[in-house]
Amino acid sequence: MPSAVPGGAPSGPGYGSGHPGADPHGHGSAYPGAPATAPVSVPGGGYGGGGPGHGAAYPGHGSAAPVPGAAPTPVPTPVPTAAAGSTGGGVPAPDPGHRTGGQPAYPSGGSGGTPAAGSPGSAGHGGSGGDFPLAPPVPPAGGGVCAACRAGRVGADGYCENCGHAKPRERDHQELELGSVAAVSDRGLRHHRNEDAFAVSATALPDGSPAVIAVVCDGVSSATRPDEASQAAAEAANAVLLAALPRGTHPERAMREAVVAAAAAVDALAPDPPGGEPQEAGQQLNAPACTIAAAVRAGGLLVVGWVGDSRVYWVPDDRSQRTARLTEDDSWAAQMVAAGLMGKAEAYADERAHAITGWLGADAYDLEPHTASFVPDHPGAVVVCTDGLWNYAEDVTEMARAVPPDAAARPLHSARLLVGHALDGGGHDNITVAVLPFPVAPPPEGADGRP
Repeated sequence: MPSAVPGGAPSGPGYGSGHPGADPHGHGSAYPGAPATAPVSVPGGGYGGGGPGHGAAYPGHGSAAPVPGAAPTPVPTPVPTAAAGSTGGGVPAPDPGHRTGGQPAYPSGGSGGTPAAGSPGSAGHGGSGGDFPLAPPVPPAGGGVCAACRAGRVGADGYCENCGHAKPRERDHQELELGSVAAVSDRGLRHHRNEDAFAVSATALPDGSPAVIAVVCDGVSSATRPDEASQAAAEAANAVLLAALPRGTHPERAMREAVVAAAAAVDALAPDPPGGEPQEAGQQLNAPACTIAAAVRAGGLLVVGWVGDSRVYWVPDDRSQRTARLTEDDSWAAQMVAAGLMGKAEAYADERAHAITGWLGADAYDLEPHTASFVPDHPGAVVVCTDGLWNYAEDVTEMARAVPPDAAARPLHSARLLVGHALDGGGHDNITVAVLPFPVAPPPEGADGRP
């Protein structure tokens, strides 16, 4: 998440409007890479093992990955747990606060995805000397079951009557799968709330072929109401894409319109200036702000759009093919390198390296949405994510290793694994990942000139 970093950033190639002054939000961390070459609650979703603090909170996670291509395949029927394009809900991770007992908010666990060993809720509650082992209590009928110990009932005060953990918030952990795309968002292990948001949806182009959408936004922590900013941006961008693509709007133009709409939605959250006097761009003090990254699969075309340092990756099914980052960060370091003013090592060693130079918000300078289009000729997976993931898979080869080989067939499972990868690495930030399979039909027989 962002932190204020002083310093100037000249505008570099590919960055329509990096502002020249200090970024008041300094966001995440950024490492340059070669440019391209709304959730619904899912009970029980989450992660069992790996890093300290997320062993028993959720059931385990396993492995899965897809790629862009020429002939689109029909969009799979959405699973009944979610409506297309929805952006709410999920099984939240337990809140760090707890009332009694002395056990940590997240019982530690191994990397296999199974809950931490031991009787749920036993720590800090005494016993009977071992003569009469105590069975886990059965939650009373009608009470909400605790997501941490899965045995106690959450009382009216919001705490589990068995283990003392606080009831998770709705956005602490969210999942959504539509068959053709899936996304997972998690609060992580260090932040007190989840300031990321996402929207995934599916529609049809005028010719009846499918269009699949994934939008990921990361609230700027040093700004006010960053969680509202990310949610508003994800919902606005998704709504514009769902309306524009069926009308026949070119996907890249639709993407640009979606980013502009997302920016307007975040701008609208800013408080009215004193005296009602209009303020120029960049003069709003500490207005709600976020980054955005989005991808659309429309026929054989892959279109991406972004502002800030949330990223889109292309990971081929055949890992002997090239994995690529399809976006360039709006960050101080990236601009210094692009402008030829510093080498990569020098720029990223600077204390200003991770300051973002582009974001959505009323205090942003000139908005310049970045868009790009690709026509993949082999299948793979598109990974749209916040820095909460890519901080733990900075290089494209690391991302390729982290994405499971069966992501095309199991996008939700893959998104869960990628979030688990970040949690295992320390979970220092909110983590949001969308996985969009991109199938490519093989050429018709004889198309290569052979029988």
